[in-house]
Amino acid sequence: MTTKNAYLRFLNLLRGVEASLLPPTLDSTAKALLERIACQHALGNPLTITEAMALGEVASPATIHRKIDDLRVAGLVDTEFQGDNRRTKYLTPTPRARKYFDKVNALLPRAQATS
Repeated sequence: MTTKNAYLRFLNLLRGVEASLLPPTLDSTAKALLERIACQHALGNPLTITEAMALGEVASPATIHRKIDDLRVAGLVDTEFQGDNRRTKYLTPTPRARKYFDKVNALLPRAQATS
């Protein structure tokens, strides 16, 4: 089995997980932003709202602001303060987002398995 086939199998499996765990209104920009938020959080360096707004490779600041709102309404991202600093809000994935990423992670061995 080639890597290409495993990747295509992964993409097909991913569609099913996205359909079952993500709102149908969530677009690719919001998904890309969710991935960036989750990756930074997993590295122990959560994004601030200001840092997220500067992700020009994802979208414009105005679009990112709307997508953060979409992710919050969807229950995938929350904001929190860290320590005594009450001026800076950090973006964190919610339990619902962590469940989504756990399901996606479980797809990797399935996609690599031979049929």
